[in-house]
Amino acid sequence: MGNPLFHELFGRHRENGAPFLIGPNGDEVTYAAFLRRAGQFANTLTLLGISAGDRVAAQIEKCPDTLAIYAACVQIGAVLLPLNTAYTPPEITYFIDDAGAALFICAPDKAHAHVDTMQAAGCVLHTLDALGQGSLAQLADQAPTVAEVADRNEEDLAAILYTSGTTGRSKGAMLSQKNLLSNARVLTQFWQFTDRDVLLHALPVFHTHGLFVATNVTLMAGGSMIFLPKLDIDQLIEWMPKATVMMGVPTFYTRLLGDIRLDHQLTSDMRLFVSGSAPLLAETHRDFEARTGHRILERYGMTETNMTTSNPYDGDRRAGTVGLPLPGIDARVCDEDGNEKPDGDIGILEVRGDNVFSGYWQMPEKTRQELRPNGFFITGDLAVRSADGYITIVGRGKDLIISGGFNIYPREIEELIDDLPDVVESAVIAAPHADLGEAPVAVIVAQNGKSIDPHDIDWSIAQKLARFKRPRHYVIVDSLPRNTMGKVQKAQLRETYQHVFQSL
Repeated sequence: MGNPLFHELFGRHRENGAPFLIGPNGDEVTYAAFLRRAGQFANTLTLLGISAGDRVAAQIEKCPDTLAIYAACVQIGAVLLPLNTAYTPPEITYFIDDAGAALFICAPDKAHAHVDTMQAAGCVLHTLDALGQGSLAQLADQAPTVAEVADRNEEDLAAILYTSGTTGRSKGAMLSQKNLLSNARVLTQFWQFTDRDVLLHALPVFHTHGLFVATNVTLMAGGSMIFLPKLDIDQLIEWMPKATVMMGVPTFYTRLLGDIRLDHQLTSDMRLFVSGSAPLLAETHRDFEARTGHRILERYGMTETNMTTSNPYDGDRRAGTVGLPLPGIDARVCDEDGNEKPDGDIGILEVRGDNVFSGYWQMPEKTRQELRPNGFFITGDLAVRSADGYITIVGRGKDLIISGGFNIYPREIEELIDDLPDVVESAVIAAPHADLGEAPVAVIVAQNGKSIDPHDIDWSIAQKLARFKRPRHYVIVDSLPRNTMGKVQKAQLRETYQHVFQSL
């Protein structure tokens, strides 16, 4: 029967005795054993009444069974909703109701908070507890290891990932088999993955990066993953000599740089370091190369598009850019009406390809607003393209500051501040201003033990910025708020400092 996502990623490994997952204690799960476990979950889901097209929501900690549930959903044609483990019960209730989920899987300690809401929603609740009586894992232990494969095609829905929008209700991005497969095929070839690769995996698996980029590429290539529960620098350093590739967010690299054990010898067997999900500072790029001899490969993607651009594997990896459009993907920089802008001009990045999602779940109007009739998705990211095609993200459209009628792009200011001595990083946001409408506020993280005078910062950047672009207020903080993927939460900063000019 047809089911290209299952057969290309999972089914072909049924007799593969090579290791697929390597745990933090060194225990291995072979491909064949993993497929048997996935078969047990597939049979268990079927026993619970889950069939093709049904939505299965999972808010569970990272472990081999988490991936086996993903494989099981693909096998029976169910639609997976991987949910951030930090989501609160009210947020979970919204996702379950919105998606019409038939099954919700959670950790045992969270089940009590969901019993009533799941019953009201008509959603079956199960925990993934290896020891719990009647838990999903225990039911799977008793199930046959071979399950039927549902007949599906590349246009069928494989997953719904909810975006963490800063305004309005969260949107469910619908990802088809084609979306996931096309990206896995392209990235495997473009980043030159083979069955000899060992991926150091410390990313969460409720997000595109850890689940659909890292995992799918490994499955496509037939390589192995050192499957760490979370980011732990000691574990990364312990396992790095046994790995060939690492995918991470910028936080991975800044924390590694803060450890004296990171050097050429530690990374001598690595062939590739990939960074994404948030902008990588050019300084981090340069410092990492100086310490290890490796140039980090930065790429760009979104929940709605998977990966769309990447610096080349062989070629010029330019710090501060997200590289070139991946093979088979079109990218352009446009004005708000979709007219392409000249190279060098800032505009809104739009992308098109088999990787681009089919729309937002039960939001046809929002889908029409962000997906053009010609297939281009309006990312909302402000970007500039060089004459030779390299793309640089300069900020989010919603981050644009209009002060006194002038447009200000936060990234331009942030890069200047980040380059100053004793500054770790910065975030520039807009705050309401009685005279100018809004004005920029710079929130700055200083190096440990360092004292920074805002007047000195302002004087330094005044040498390179027009007066209207310079922040009207500076705040020195210990750290910037981030989500689980390392992205700075500018919406939270805007809320925190929305009254700053009223109190000055």
